[in-house]
Amino acid sequence: MISASRPCKRPWPASVCRRKTGLAAALALCHLFGPEAEARGQVYSAAADKAQAAIIYKEMLAMIQADEDLSARAIIRDFNKTIEDSETASTYAALSSDAKTKHGFSASCIIYDELAQAPNRDLFDVLTTSTAAREEPLTIVISTQTNDPHHVMSELVDYGRKVASGVVDDPTFHATIFEATTDADPWDEATWRACNPALGDFRSLEEMRTYAAQARRIPAREATFRNLYLNQPVDADERFIPAAEWDACAGIVSPSDLRGRPCWAGLDLSSTRDLTALVLYFPEDDGAVLPFFWVPRDSVAEREDRDRVPYRVWIDQGVIEATAGRAIDRRAIARRLAEITSAYDVRGVAYDRWRIEDLSVVLADEGIDLPMKDWGQGYKDMGPAVDVLEALVLDRNLRHGGNPVLTWCVSNAVVTSDPAGARKLDKAKSVDRIDGIIALTMAVGLHAREPAPNEYGADILFI
Repeated sequence: MISASRPCKRPWPASVCRRKTGLAAALALCHLFGPEAEARGQVYSAAADKAQAAIIYKEMLAMIQADEDLSARAIIRDFNKTIEDSETASTYAALSSDAKTKHGFSASCIIYDELAQAPNRDLFDVLTTSTAAREEPLTIVISTQTNDPHHVMSELVDYGRKVASGVVDDPTFHATIFEATTDADPWDEATWRACNPALGDFRSLEEMRTYAAQARRIPAREATFRNLYLNQPVDADERFIPAAEWDACAGIVSPSDLRGRPCWAGLDLSSTRDLTALVLYFPEDDGAVLPFFWVPRDSVAEREDRDRVPYRVWIDQGVIEATAGRAIDRRAIARRLAEITSAYDVRGVAYDRWRIEDLSVVLADEGIDLPMKDWGQGYKDMGPAVDVLEALVLDRNLRHGGNPVLTWCVSNAVVTSDPAGARKLDKAKSVDRIDGIIALTMAVGLHAREPAPNEYGADILFI
């Protein structure tokens, strides 16, 4: 759980437990009617959907109805979940991220419930940037964690850790995080108590024991237990490459040092509006990896809303190239492929047969001759390649330079197995784009097919 105050003039520490709704409702009332209220203040509770947003409103309503003074002052409009103070003209409203109107606010207090469930950061940003006219605005976020490293909730958690550790000096921001560490035993009740301070009080220990017992027997429930009960950012599906293993291979890669060096490539073509990836693998240079990505420029904002990753930042950083228009420009990509293959000694380019026809026509029109190698996406071709890539990562024989787009693709990748145990990357089960990791898998798989060099030379014959 996390609570954050931003950008108020004093820190507001608030320990958060399982009774978070009551706490949030009390704080909202404090800013609507109480000592923190100001004339014509605006108090908001926000959530991912209308039902969630109404929870704090209902709790506030119950508290108001239990107090004669508050009942006399409150103007309640149940049809749109708003409350007004008749004395100060301050107002409260429950908002959801699917609301149509999200502008025109001047918030004095914001309480965002379960921010990790928000489909995007739009409502959070609109609210938190609407506080400039207030003397001491307060923003409180109460949520479990998310496994999406690019989500605004992850951003707040990471920032809160830096503030708590002293890396960042920000007296306007306070975070209280109750969580089980990654190496903690999820079935040990001592772990439960460390991240559930109300356990055994108004948080039922017996209920938690019951769910934990079910989670141990039913693997599909373990991820839910660890996320909702232990506040761990875990995935429901097992990822192909764990983050710690991938991060251990983030050695520096210098493109200029690789010019003219032998390499093998994988090309994953997109639909007209998606991500296209080319990844070069240099086995003779400590397994260096050099990725290239393309997206159509005019659909970048739309893609950011859908994929919840900073495409515009990545374009500015040069790790993604934007082609003109709303659809991917295959001619521009063909010309870049020619430039890349002339700069590096590309021995082969593995490609998926799907969508290759259009590119093949463009390559022919441009007179570009590339060493293209047909590569299936089923178990036959991808199975051995997945094994090779996994071994390279585990043995630390890969060096990817920490490219953020490729790292994002890796974090999304899920594999499926056939009855014989062969594995392949599964786009349908993966949580988001995996184009980069598919291209890398094809590249290392293509190199693995190369015949081993003759140790003694072609002209020596032993009898």
